Amino acid sequence: MQQRTLGTQGLTVSALGYGAMGLTMAYGPGDEEAGVAAVRRAHELGVTFFDTAELYGWGTGSNETLVGKAVKDFRDEVVLATKFGFTFEERGFGLDSRPENIRKVTDNSLRYLGVDRIDVLYQHRVDPAVPIEDVAGTVKELIDAGKVAYFGLSEAGPQTIRRAHAVQPVSVLQTEYSLFERDVEQLFPTLQELGIGLVAYSPLGRGFITGTAKPAGRYDATDMRNTDPRWQPGNFEKNVEAVERLGRLAAGKGITVAQLALAWLLAQGEHVVPIPGTRSAARMQENALAAGVALTPADLAAIREILPAGGFGARYAEGQLPSWV
Repeated sequence: MQQRTLGTQGLTVSALGYGAMGLTMAYGPGDEEAGVAAVRRAHELGVTFFDTAELYGWGTGSNETLVGKAVKDFRDEVVLATKFGFTFEERGFGLDSRPENIRKVTDNSLRYLGVDRIDVLYQHRVDPAVPIEDVAGTVKELIDAGKVAYFGLSEAGPQTIRRAHAVQPVSVLQTEYSLFERDVEQLFPTLQELGIGLVAYSPLGRGFITGTAKPAGRYDATDMRNTDPRWQPGNFEKNVEAVERLGRLAAGKGITVAQLALAWLLAQGEHVVPIPGTRSAARMQENALAAGVALTPADLAAIREILPAGGFGARYAEGQLPSWV
């Protein structure tokens, strides 16, 4: 698989990565054996970038442990990314990017992953109670100590990015980006100016763009899509129609709608690396093949006609959207 360089500090990864959140969180009960198989299949197909987080195991380390187990035999061939920044409570979670918590979570993540270095360490969400300079400074200390290689931010706005970058160069910004979600494009000038790569999570619209979406209420009770605005009546039908139109365009090229969506993201610039997640080794193979799909200007124009500004419905319910500052 082709490689892409994210940022100006030397981080090189496969054009498509793997997002591990869904192995243990947000999409109903998981299957550890199937998850390990999907991660290992990703590696066989040339994926070298694997993304996890403390949050995905709800502070228990279960997601990081699973990823560490899956990549153990080829750890030196891949880039492992994880994240800090939450507290975990019985009825929800809060933010905590205090330096002492960053250090504690990093040590925990090293142990859960079974590694002596985290390749990319992200602040998972901006914590308004902690100056971003303190966050960046703490990560810099961890980089200097050899525990971390590269610094990333997730769901941060231009001011935060600039302030962090002045203390410790930021290699990557991670946020949602797909045919359904385009808001991050407003940050492209900042990323280009500072030489920062973009890691696109939920690149298949949380599975909607695979063509397998069901209406809200027809998923497991733990599945976030039951409350996702794009799955609600009114929005759901419009999004289904858009995906059907994309599917006809994809079929004309001999590819799936998911491959079309991933190829579209890759066509947005060499600084973009999508990280689709899946629990299926077969779906992983389908995703990986998207890295070899070339879209023509006519293809891009047709996609723009179908979804000129993204999908129908907000990406989070009211009050849940991170504020970019």
